[in-house]
Amino acid sequence: MIENVIEFFKNLPAKSCTTCGKDIEEQHECYSNQCDECNIV
Repeated sequence: MIENVIEFFKNLPAKSCTTCGKDIEEQHECYSNQCDECNIV
């Protein structure tokens, strides 16, 4: 069961920044929708 959860998180697609469209480099399951550069502004 735990292996299935781990595989689920490993297979999530990369998130894209809602402002500039670049892939977010941090964890894909995080709640942030903006990259670090856009989040500062």
